[in-house]
Amino acid sequence: ANSEGPVYATTDIVSDGRKDDRATSSGVAGSDYHPHGVPAIQHGFSPYEFNGGTVAAVAGEDYVVIAADTRLSSGYEILSRNTSKQHTLTTKCILASAGCKTDVEQLQSVLDIYMKMYEHNHRKSMSTPSVAQLLGNTLYRKRFFPYYAFNVMGGLDPQGQGAVYSYDAIGSFERTQVSATGSGQAYIIPFLDNVIGNRNRLQEKPNLSAAEVVELLKDAYVSCGERDIYTGDQVEFSVITAAGIEKSYFSLKAD
Repeated sequence: ANSEGPVYATTDIVSDGRKDDRATSSGVAGSDYHPHGVPAIQHGFSPYEFNGGTVAAVAGEDYVVIAADTRLSSGYEILSRNTSKQHTLTTKCILASAGCKTDVEQLQSVLDIYMKMYEHNHRKSMSTPSVAQLLGNTLYRKRFFPYYAFNVMGGLDPQGQGAVYSYDAIGSFERTQVSATGSGQAYIIPFLDNVIGNRNRLQEKPNLSAAEVVELLKDAYVSCGERDIYTGDQVEFSVITAAGIEKSYFSLKAD
C-alpha cells in the first residue's frame, strides 16, 4: 500500500463484473477497488432552475398595484437586468411570477391558450375571479410535476374593486389585500402587513391612494435589495384602474 493514499488497480477485473483476487493480493482492499483508477462519480440532473426575483401586489378600493423587479439570476450570475416578470392576461388582470424562467413562460403560454379559447367561445374576456380559478386549476393539474413558479395575480373584479390572489405551487389560492412571493418575500410581506394591512395597530387603517402605495412599495423594494442578491436593478410597477393599465419604473441597486 502507498503511504500517500490508496492505490487503485486499473485492470484487475473479470468479464462477469466480479473483482479479481489480484486486487486484494496487490494490497488494495476490495471495497476500495475501482476499475478505472478513480472513485465513481454520481451524475445528477435537475429540471428546475431558480432564477430569483420578487413580485408583490396590493389591492385598493378601485385599483391594484403590481410590482416586480427585473433582475434575472442564476446562482451568483446576473443573466439579465431588464426581464419583466409581469404578464398581462386581460385589460384588467396581470399575472406576476418569479422562480424558474422557463416554467414561468410555459405557464403563461398555457394560460394564454385558455384565454383565447374562452374569448372565441364566449365573445368576451374572462373576468378576474375566473382567471384566478383558471390559474389555480392549471397549477393543480401539474401537481405531480409542478411549475417552479411563484405567482401573484392582481386585477379588478366585476364590481370594479381591486383583487389580489396569492398561490402556492400546486394551485391553492386565496383572495387577499396584499401579497408577495419570490426570493425577497420574507422582506416584503412584513412591511406590507404592517404599513398597508395595519396588522396589530391601534391607529385607524389608512385609505391609501394608488400613488401612495407605489411610493411605499419603492421603499419596500429598496430595503429588500439590500438583503436579497436576487432582487435588484429596477422595479416595474403596473397600476390597474377602470381607465386601463399604467406602467412605471423605479431604479434599484445594480450590484
